[in-house]
Amino acid sequence: MTHILGFIEGIGGPELMMIMFIILLLFGANKLPELAKGLGKSVREFKKAASNVENEIRHAMEDTAEEPIKKSPPTSALEYGHQMTLTEKVVPPPAPK
Repeated sequence: MTHILGFIEGIGGPELMMIMFIILLLFGANKLPELAKGLGKSVREFKKAASNVENEIRHAMEDTAEEPIKKSPPTSALEYGHQMTLTEKVVPPPAPK
């Protein structure tokens, strides 16, 4: 199985602590809660949008599965289920209204 984030595979405890320390230095202690809140809102909105798309696809698939196949009205005597004999007159089907 291939890893999409394969470069993160080697990150352990010390490396993660160093990354957190650098983020703390860059943004400061006052900005970290705001940064985390914004990140959380972004993730929530992304999940909501993905869920909406999934529901729309599922709804569209259910609608197409439930639609009956529309068949045109019969146009010949054979489609009416009647076989003509040689002595019968040919009568055209009734005109649609």
